[in-house]
Amino acid sequence: MSAQAQMRAMLDQLMGTSRDGDTTRQRIKFSDDRVCKSHLLNCCPHDVLSGTRMDLGECLKVHDLALRADYEIASKEQDFFFELDAMDHLQSFIADCDRRTEVAKKRLAETQEEISAEVAAKAERVHELNEEIGKLLAKVEQLGAEGNVEESQKVMDEVEKARAKKREAEEVYRNSMPASSFQQQKLRVCEVCSAYLGLHDNDRRLADHFGGKLHLGFIEIREKLEELKRVVAEKQEKRNQERLKRREEREREEREKLRRSRSHSKNPKRSRSREHRRHRSRSMSRERKRRTRSKSREKRHRHRSRSSSRSRSRSHQRSRHSSRDRSRERSKRRSSKERFRDQDLASRDRDRSPRDRDGKGKKRPCESANGRADDRSSSGELEAGEL
Repeated sequence: MSAQAQMRAMLDQLMGTSRDGDTTRQRIKFSDDRVCKSHLLNCCPHDVLSGTRMDLGECLKVHDLALRADYEIASKEQDFFFELDAMDHLQSFIADCDRRTEVAKKRLAETQEEISAEVAAKAERVHELNEEIGKLLAKVEQLGAEGNVEESQKVMDEVEKARAKKREAEEVYRNSMPASSFQQQKLRVCEVCSAYLGLHDNDRRLADHFGGKLHLGFIEIREKLEELKRVVAEKQEKRNQERLKRREEREREEREKLRRSRSHSKNPKRSRSREHRRHRSRSMSRERKRRTRSKSREKRHRHRSRSSSRSRSRSHQRSRHSSRDRSRERSKRRSSKERFRDQDLASRDRDRSPRDRDGKGKKRPCESANGRADDRSSSGELEAGEL
């Protein structure tokens, strides 16, 4: 992989698909069935065993570091339960590896000479010590690469002790076997990666095997499988508890409903009284609402009647004042007319001479009567004219 490709992969792993505006990459989501769930959890065998003797090639599903970054961000808020898919994938792969190991053991049993159970146990002891030495040497190399010299020195001391035990076990195995058969190479199959190991392999060969990418890759896959099994079991247990809790709640509600129905059926009077109380409360609430509405209506009517009565009283007062003014004007006019009439009569009496009054005594009453009649007629005409 070139440096540019490595940098792009690092950016995808850190920032996800939202790093650039490439719509072709954003079309597929990490939840799509075409995406490898084992790759999202960083345990796909195609990635782990790439470049080894058992390289599986390219995975049939989509592998993208950006999608893994998207999944890691989204999994903090929601559980997608992809562990189950990854567990199934790893289980099928490990089952195939175990089948290959059993087939290799059968082949070795057919090709190699049969030995007794005691000799086989001694040979197995030598193989176990070889495996222990190989693992320790791989650990020493790892600590040395990290710069931890003191820890690597301690592990080397353990390697020396294991080598001494191996020499003793080989001596015991040599004494139990004839010289012709001892020189024959005894092989065994590695239980982890199904590779062949020799009984007389040197330390360098053992270190290369147990510290190699193939063996460590299988160890990583097996450990990841055990972790996934534990996680899936915990999540399934949690789900089962939640389901059981919901079921218990439903059953409790059903029992409560059944108990209430039975109590209603046993005590119909109580149920009727309850219904009656409910009906009364409803009717009382309705009556209260009606009363409040009628009170509000009465208040509005009183307000209107008060305003109308006020307006009527004001109009009545105005009419009374106007009638009083009119009567006063009429009385003033009458008094002025009477005053003018009295003045006119007085002036006529003054103008008459005493001679006329004496000579015409007989005619005085008539004249007076005629004069009064004239005055009355004149006053009547005046009043008729005013009217």
